[in-house]
Amino acid sequence: MKTFYITTPIYYVNANPHLGHAYTTIVADAMARFHRCLGEDTLFLTGTDEHGDKIVQAAEKRGLTPRQFVDEISGRFRALWPRLGIANDRFVRTTDEQHKAAVQDFLQKVYDAGDIYFGEFGGHYCYGCERFYTEKELENGLCPQHLTKPEFISEKNYFFRMSKYLPWLREYILANPDFIRPERYRGEVLAMLESGALEDLCISRPKTRLTWGIELPFDRNYVCYVWFDALINYISALGWPGGADYARYWPGEHLVAKDILKPHAVFWPTMLKAAGLPLYRHLNVHGYWLVRDTKMSKSLGNVVDPLDLGQRYGLDAFRYFLLREMHFGSDASFSEEALVGRINADLANDLGNLFSRVLSMTAKYCDSQIPAGTVHTDADRAIEELCASVMENYLQLFRNVRFAQALEALWELVRALNKYVDSQAPWTLAKEGQQERLSSVLHILLACMRKIALCLWPVMPKAAGAMLAQLGEEVPADGTPPTRDLAAETASLSGLRVGAKAAPASNLFPRIDIAALAEEQAVKKSGCQEKTKKVQAKDEKKKADAAATSPLPEISFDSFKSLDLRVGTVVSAERHPQADRLLRLLIDFGEGEPRQILSGIAEYYAPEALAGRQVCAVLNLAPRKIRGLMSCGMVLTAGEGDCCRLLTPDEVVPAGSPIS
Repeated sequence: MKTFYITTPIYYVNANPHLGHAYTTIVADAMARFHRCLGEDTLFLTGTDEHGDKIVQAAEKRGLTPRQFVDEISGRFRALWPRLGIANDRFVRTTDEQHKAAVQDFLQKVYDAGDIYFGEFGGHYCYGCERFYTEKELENGLCPQHLTKPEFISEKNYFFRMSKYLPWLREYILANPDFIRPERYRGEVLAMLESGALEDLCISRPKTRLTWGIELPFDRNYVCYVWFDALINYISALGWPGGADYARYWPGEHLVAKDILKPHAVFWPTMLKAAGLPLYRHLNVHGYWLVRDTKMSKSLGNVVDPLDLGQRYGLDAFRYFLLREMHFGSDASFSEEALVGRINADLANDLGNLFSRVLSMTAKYCDSQIPAGTVHTDADRAIEELCASVMENYLQLFRNVRFAQALEALWELVRALNKYVDSQAPWTLAKEGQQERLSSVLHILLACMRKIALCLWPVMPKAAGAMLAQLGEEVPADGTPPTRDLAAETASLSGLRVGAKAAPASNLFPRIDIAALAEEQAVKKSGCQEKTKKVQAKDEKKKADAAATSPLPEISFDSFKSLDLRVGTVVSAERHPQADRLLRLLIDFGEGEPRQILSGIAEYYAPEALAGRQVCAVLNLAPRKIRGLMSCGMVLTAGEGDCCRLLTPDEVVPAGSPIS
């Protein structure tokens, strides 16, 4: 069986996940699902990169150890992916013991081959990039990525003889045109190789400067450079050197953003060559998502929260937008207006309208039974030929990471089917009693709609599954592909189950009323202001009442210290089965097992919005049973009535941190 192995970069845990991370991982998920639909044995890897200077600095800033910090942020990445419909098979961390062992094996192998040497070096070190730059690589004396002046550092280190392999790499790229794609990035790498700016790679950091890293197997006084360490994850996660999965899945292919082109296109191939290992098949490089023509940046305040958008506009619609809007390899502009416009035009007006009208007519004229197709005209044959042609184009474009073009090709069929409905006028055929012809028209429409749903499954798995179910198809409940031979589906319109019961109606993609949405947001803003006024009025009344009555008795500091107040991270949340106002929370307080606490916040917080959030709680309250479930503690909130908010730390802290 043919195998397909796809990886994302492992994400650096010095910041929270954002739209850029989500895009890369959703694309990788779509690629994995696509190749599963082709019947290929597929493995999808993602993970986190957790060593280096920046991790130490970020941890110190938060008052945490590096281990506490990376555990917290890596957990956020791991928790986010299922909530974006991402089904990765593996999640690797560079702090995993298996990864550490593989890195040391790799280092020893290259060292024994004579391609790692010890020397003294003085260079311009950028802490943001965690790498040395030569004079030629600097732009006006500044780091080209961060536009800051690097610090000149002179120290003894270990170096990888990368320059030895650069001529070979250039020839390999020239001989394999699709090794790096799209073409523009292949050209960039060739320009780097021909510039003469690339030299041997410093692959160590002395422990006198950095201890948070993987120790070199041949010198305990040094740790491995973070990039040399990180890249090896692609094979360490497969159990290299002796793992069965390494033999089964390698070589695979990588998916990265353009800012990490050099490490993946230059460092990694030369490392593999030096170790005597096969190179990956493809390096797939995408551009940036821009907000108001500017790259997303926390400091600029233009970072987009992918989970928020998925919840507001529908997860599958959000996934569709990302793959349809960005022409892979180029930068793309993000705005909510563009997202809503794409949903309304492509999903509501085109695809949603097609399913709605055809299923309604099938219900009206065929009692929702999938009819047989017997009468064929030139118009029918034209649609069948178009369906086959569109699917072939879709498969070829998707294979070549041209996702926007693939979806545009598929929409050529969607739009053609809407026109076919108008030209064939099933309502007129029904009125004239042409039942056989009517059945054929509906059969062709439904069969083509099934093909569209199959093609869309990698991009919109839940929506595609719903479409297939509406067409009387049995959809796997375990998330496995609805077909294992998508290529064979192009051969004919076969596959539709005649006589199966179709849905009587469809409303998969309701149109978003832009004016109503703006009005709703304005009302919410106004409502918040009104609520604020009410809360302020209540506060004033409370103060007045408190002034007129006896205050609560004072307590001693020792009494306060008797309260066990801690911060925890919500692992899961669900509604109490017997109490509408209560949520059942499982919260990690660093105790080994999550603690169950019941909280009356169901009218203020949706359960699905709480997973991963941090809360403050009293732990040493006596446990009590509420409607059949035990509650072991109390989550703290502020406010009352219409304004009830969870108390949370302003920054993430380790689970179990005491409150004082």
